[in-house]
Amino acid sequence: MNWLRGGDADDDVFNEEGAYVPEHLPEPGAFLDGHEVLTGDDHLAVHAASRERFEEFGVYDATFGYNLAQLNRDTRHPDAGLRYAVDDAAPDVLRVEFTPTTAFCPQSGTLVTGIFRAWNAGESEYRLVSVRVAPMHQHSEATNEKLAGLEERYLETGEVAVEEGSPTASGADDRETGAREDGGSGAPSAPF
Repeated sequence: MNWLRGGDADDDVFNEEGAYVPEHLPEPGAFLDGHEVLTGDDHLAVHAASRERFEEFGVYDATFGYNLAQLNRDTRHPDAGLRYAVDDAAPDVLRVEFTPTTAFCPQSGTLVTGIFRAWNAGESEYRLVSVRVAPMHQHSEATNEKLAGLEERYLETGEVAVEEGSPTASGADDRETGAREDGGSGAPSAPF
């Protein structure tokens, strides 16, 4: 059962760390169309930064119990994970598209919000990291509208907003990411 938590009990479950395996990545979706989709070493460099930020901010997939960046290496889900592109109109903007493992993934909203907050809360070479969930998700339209609102507030204020009454604002359990204030899930607490 260690593989459920992202452990290395079964090395066949995960691609080698630092390997670029395009057949185990989701196809870039509409949010990345017309932009410079990162591949090879460029993809790996940005993805390594994602992994570090997700570790710092507790962006964990509760189903698998691992840092969300690990999903790109999980061979059981070759059509799920993160893809990145540099915005053609604004090269200081990184676009991130998250494709969940299923169209009805209940964690998608929390995960993409966590991605947005983790990337925009600290220093970065990008002025903005814009995040969306892939259109295959059943609630993509509503989720992406919420993300656009977070992005708009961030650009206006320079602050990563935490909505009043949200689990991360109150310190209560964040049941969708599996993170708790006391870290009791085995995942880091979510300070975003």
